Formats: sequence, C-alpha cells, structure tokens
Amino acid sequence: MLLGWYVHAHKPAQRSLTAVAEVSSIEDSVLASGTIVPYKLVSVGAQASGRIVALHVALGDQISKGQLIAEIDPSTERNALQIAQATLEQERAQRASRAITLNQAELIFKRATVTYRQEASSQADYEAAEAAYAGAKADVAALDAQNRQAVIAVDTARVTLGYTKVIAPMDGTVVAIVAPEGQTLNAVQAAPTIVKLANLSTMTVKAQVSEADVTRVHPGQKVYFSILGAPEHRYEARLRAIEPAPESMAADTSLNPGNASSTGGALSAAVYYNGLFEIANPDHALRPTMTAQVNIVLAEADTALVIPAAALGEMRPDGRRVVQVVDANGRVQSRTVQVGINNRVKVQILDGLGPGELVVLGDSTPSMASTP
Repeated sequence: MLLGWYVHAHKPAQRSLTAVAEVSSIEDSVLASGTIVPYKLVSVGAQASGRIVALHVALGDQISKGQLIAEIDPSTERNALQIAQATLEQERAQRASRAITLNQAELIFKRATVTYRQEASSQADYEAAEAAYAGAKADVAALDAQNRQAVIAVDTARVTLGYTKVIAPMDGTVVAIVAPEGQTLNAVQAAPTIVKLANLSTMTVKAQVSEADVTRVHPGQKVYFSILGAPEHRYEARLRAIEPAPESMAADTSLNPGNASSTGGALSAAVYYNGLFEIANPDHALRPTMTAQVNIVLAEADTALVIPAAALGEMRPDGRRVVQVVDANGRVQSRTVQVGINNRVKVQILDGLGPGELVVLGDSTPSMASTP
C-alpha cells in the first residue's frame, strides 16, 4: 500500500496521510492457539494383577495390531486354571457315576412296573422304584448343570490367564511407557496402564476459539496453521467441528444453579471452545502436544480492491461507508463506497472507488509544504 502526503487545496497548508487504493489479496480470519494431539490415542492396560516379567516394546517403537507388548507373571492365573480344570474333571466323574445309578434305577423301575401289572409285587414296591428312578434323574440333571458351570469356570480361567499377555489393540507408535518391567500391577479396581499407543499418521488440532469469535466460526471453514519449530511451513485443512462446551465444564460446578457461590468466578474467567480438525502426518513431523498457531479463515479474496481500514468514515443508513478521496487537483471529496471483507487492517471496496485513487487516512500537523 503506497502512502504519501497531500495538501488540502481549500485549507491553509496542512498535511494529511493518504494511501493508494490497490488490487491485492485480503483475508479475514480468527486467530487461535492450538494443541496437536494424536487422532487416536489408546492407553493399553492390564486386566490381570501381578509383576511385569517382560516388556517387549520400547519408547518410540512402531508396533502392529496383535503384537505382544508385555507379559505379567502368570503363576496365579495358571493355578486358577488348573483348579478349574480339576473341578470340571471331578464334576464329570460324579456325573458318570450318577449316570450308572440312573441306569440301574431305570431297570429296577421297569421290572417293578412289569411285576406290579402282573400283581406279582406290591404297590409300595412300585412306588419306591418310581421314586428312586425320578431321584436319580434329578441328580443327573443337577450334575449336568454343575458340569456346565465348571466348563464356564475353565473358560473364564483360561481367558484370565490370557490377560497376562498384553496385546496391542491397533497399529501405532509407543508414545509413553507408564509401567516399566518389574513393576507390580493391581487390576482389582481398575486396569492399570502399561503403555500409551498412538496412531501418528493423522493428528488432530484442538484450536482454542474465544467466546467472542466462536459465533463466527463454523465447520467446513478453511484453516491453516504453523508450528513453532517450522513457522515458514503452512499446514492447511478444513474445520471439522466446534465442541459444544468448553473443556472446563467437565470439572466446573459454577453452572450448577445450586452453587451460587462460584458464579462470580465463572464470569471473570476467559471461555474458550475447541475447534477440531485433522491433518495428515505421514512423516511424523507433527508430534503430540505441539503448539499450533491457527488461522480460521472467515472470508478471503485473491484479487480485491483494498484500502487501509483507517480510511473508512461514518456508516450511512444503507450500509455504505464514507471515505475522503483526493482528486487530481489535490482537492478532497467525500465519497460513499460499498465495503466487503474487513479485517480491521485492510478493507475490500466493492463499489465507489477505483484502483490508484488516493484516500485520506487522517490529518497530521500543519505545514507550509507538501511531499507528493
């Protein structure tokens, strides 16, 4: 933007700063500070308690889904499996024994039925044989149920034993080792984390958008950012979503109507909403928790007639703005223009001004001479 001085033709020598209307690119954007996080991050934990006897990965290793990460001392789980298997064998042996008893009771009942019909035995003998047969069937049915329970117990013990081998749930990079080899884990109340596994091929940027700007930001808008280590490199993407509430709401009680004592603190705190978008990271140059300087583009134009925003005057009822224009004879004329994109530094002029015209930015100190 070319700047210069001119002299009011109708005023005593007074200098004013001017600028030339020129064709240029213009952009209106929201600035936000962002944090780069993996698109997918998994805390790989242990479902079995015990000492880590072997850790098969190191920090930064690239591992595949199903790969063995760690082994926990399996002694307790192996013993539990053996006990469950022995109990199952015992239940099966008891069932086989009761099956023999049932078979014998059935034969006795059949003979008692024949002899009773032939009036060769008493009704009491028949009823006793019938009861013994029914009892034997009930015993076998109960043992069948106990056998099923024992089978389930064996399967459960086998699964629990499998928990002593910690397997990778996905492809990724080991970004943290929380529990080193030799540490004892207690998985009674919650599964303790052994390693953290992240897919670094795609990263998510969480851009903190202030409440003053969030109403102008929408999914689908163009975004670009740079990182502190490579400010010259520009990453571009599209905004995926705006989180409906700030992260602080999860722990904030000030929004609870019953907690009036903390309301004042909430009003004095700055509020930010996370704008989310993804960026491909094939070379893993972007790392977790990096800081990103994010621009969310609200509007842009590549070839626009622009002037400094400081040249804008009052707004007319029809929405047009007044600017002071210097003609070829150095006289100042008021003109109304239609304004487009305004980023508060430069403003796009849609109508009312041509390229190369001089607009007044403001008056300076009086002087007896001028510099064109």
